[in-house]
Amino acid sequence: MQDDLRGTGVRLPAPSLSPIRAVLRRIVYACAALGLVFLLVALDLDGYKDSYDGKVSLLDALYYATVTVSTTGYGDITPVTPLARTVNILAVTPLRIVFLVILVGTTLEVLTRRTREIFLIDRWRSRLRDHTVIIGYGTKGRAAIRTLLENERDKESIVVIDPRAEAIEEANADGFAGVVGDATRSEVQNRAGVRQASEIIVATQRDDTTALVTLTARQLNKTATIVAAVREAENDPLVRQSGADVVITSSDAAGRMLGVATQSPAVSALIEDFLAYGKGLDLAERPVQPHEVGRSPSQCDGVVIAVVRDGRILTYADEEVSSIREGDRLVVVNAPQG
Repeated sequence: MQDDLRGTGVRLPAPSLSPIRAVLRRIVYACAALGLVFLLVALDLDGYKDSYDGKVSLLDALYYATVTVSTTGYGDITPVTPLARTVNILAVTPLRIVFLVILVGTTLEVLTRRTREIFLIDRWRSRLRDHTVIIGYGTKGRAAIRTLLENERDKESIVVIDPRAEAIEEANADGFAGVVGDATRSEVQNRAGVRQASEIIVATQRDDTTALVTLTARQLNKTATIVAAVREAENDPLVRQSGADVVITSSDAAGRMLGVATQSPAVSALIEDFLAYGKGLDLAERPVQPHEVGRSPSQCDGVVIAVVRDGRILTYADEEVSSIREGDRLVVVNAPQG
């Protein structure tokens, strides 16, 4: 089921055969039952009588087999000898029942499977709250997921949207829920539970697509934090106007890293270390503790490099943050444990 939501804890059971293969298998069984009845009649043509001309040919035998296994027969060709009637009782009638069971069973199996899948998806969606939606399972999307997992995020809280079926298959194999579809459409985002999400990461391949996806996501969810990646800096304002809270310019960021690495390899290595969570030094944002209120950043726990106040990011040296206030958030450098 390509359109399904699969992930650790919410993975839907994959059928052993696809619906088309299952139907084809049933057709083969039905044809086998029909062929067996034809063979039984063909081996004893003299045991049957045709009301039209009194004789039964191989074509008549195929006709008799067809109408007998699919219906109760029309009575124009009938078994007349004891052997033919015994064969009908012991073999043809059971094969007719098998044929009908195959047909009815195929319909019931498809309906039951589909109903169960819909039920599981609806139940999963009803329990989905405050999750993270990753739109685009490419290099950027996978890197974002790795960072979330390194921050002890559960796989069950991550849902992936991608228009490529093979990308969603890969996401399913990695243990994530996935939706195949165009994320610029609200219907696709709704299937991933965007309305109930707390975070949305837009990592598409094109900036124009990023803007449309962001606009759609913001219309569906007014409160979620939306982080989007663009290739060109000139598209940053457009994506922000579409509703993104944070916009990362991937090409400019990579270019700056190249320039920094040329002039100061140590600084470049330190920045890269910050980006790899759980290895070496980490940057983290946390709320102010009660005992830190009224203190300066240097007197707070950890190495404070910035303060987030009223949506603004102020460096530790800014005069406005000489005294920490209640409600501030601190950006700190965490040393490795051990």
